[in-house]
Amino acid sequence: MTGLPELGYVAAAELGVDLDRLAIVPRPAADLVTVLSALVDGFDLVVLGPVITRGMQPQVARRMSGRVRSRGAVVITVGAWPGADLEVRVSGRRWRGVTADGYGHLRSCEVVATSRGRGGAVRPVSVSLQLPGTDGVLAAGESAGARVAEGHVEVAG
Repeated sequence: MTGLPELGYVAAAELGVDLDRLAIVPRPAADLVTVLSALVDGFDLVVLGPVITRGMQPQVARRMSGRVRSRGAVVITVGAWPGADLEVRVSGRRWRGVTADGYGHLRSCEVVATSRGRGGAVRPVSVSLQLPGTDGVLAAGESAGARVAEGHVEVAG
């Protein structure tokens, strides 16, 4: 992970990440392309924060995307990435658990996740998700036509 200085080892461990297989570069500084190249060469999954994606020039992003594809790696970005194969946006956040007068504890957040594929190959699909669900993991929200099976969202369509 790079460009996410607020995310650390404790947060990653709480999400179930194997810390022996994690590298965090909170602020890659001026030599961003070298850092990204090393991460893509060394890891199958690379997560880039919004600071990285905002400052990325489109031609550099396209070059990096080619390198990612040739390595068989996956890049997840927090923010737009030129030429992304799949884009997922989250909207409609609705928190649950606090009463109208402001008391209680936040228990979950219901969001609408919309995915869109590159080149129109994948039509936009939206699904309501509850984060976390009643059993502490991802759950389908109140919208019809979606369910969560073994951690994957399945959308009827």
